[in-house]
Amino acid sequence: MHLFDPFAYPFMTTALAAMILISLAAGPISTLVNLRGLEFMSDGLIHAAFPGIVIGYVVGGTEGLYPGAVVTTVLAAVVLTLLTRRKVSSDAATATVLTSAFGIGVIIVSRKSDYAGQLQELLFGRLFTVQPSELLPLGVTLVLALALVAVTWRRQVFRAFDAAGATAAGGRVLLTDLALTIAIALVVVAASNTVGNLLVLAILMLPGAAGRLISRRIEWIVLTAIVFTVLAAWWGLWAAFSISLSASSLLPGGATVVLTMTIGYLALVTVRILLDGWARHRAVRT
Repeated sequence: MHLFDPFAYPFMTTALAAMILISLAAGPISTLVNLRGLEFMSDGLIHAAFPGIVIGYVVGGTEGLYPGAVVTTVLAAVVLTLLTRRKVSSDAATATVLTSAFGIGVIIVSRKSDYAGQLQELLFGRLFTVQPSELLPLGVTLVLALALVAVTWRRQVFRAFDAAGATAAGGRVLLTDLALTIAIALVVVAASNTVGNLLVLAILMLPGAAGRLISRRIEWIVLTAIVFTVLAAWWGLWAAFSISLSASSLLPGGATVVLTMTIGYLALVTVRILLDGWARHRAVRT
């Protein structure tokens, strides 16, 4: 099957459009997450989105997903940032938010006996059933995330490469950190509704990590991260569609995209190791 054939179907086009929107925000934000080592904190925000998603769905159905997730995740981002500024270790603050948020979500789910099917959708994604009408709120959420990072970009990069220097220079470190954590929270909300709450961490980790394997220049890292995510989405959706046709069983689109992203990252790691080994060997010979 040709790589473009499945995207003649509207649901495939909508799924790819959603992933392209996510990739545009995930590129720069994933780069900053990777440079600052914020993967564990991002995981905490992902878990913080879970009770918001559950509460939003219970109260308002699918229309309540976004408001519920935005409120709890942004609140958790602010709490995490303020706790770390109060000399609480980042890991301790993240663990507190992670465990409490996920516990609240599980308790709410346990009170809804008819919720099992919807829970699976929220945890593992519903990329193939994203509606065209959902692209607008998705895009608005991601534009807000990008705007927060864009207006603080120079301070974000300075903070990522020299945290002590950024503090000593008198920069607005708290506002810089708040802008980034809220931007991460917004990406978590957007991606949770597509690839699923349990798979969002790959969106926040792998693109930036892949970019750093390709280049050391920040602008090229961001560009590579965006392209990497778009290609993984395209090939992952194509693979999920093709395998589903041959197996007569629908594969989850979000999980397939994340698996494709993981395979792509491991391939880049392998190439990087081989190139570094060849360079060392050549240097020794000369």
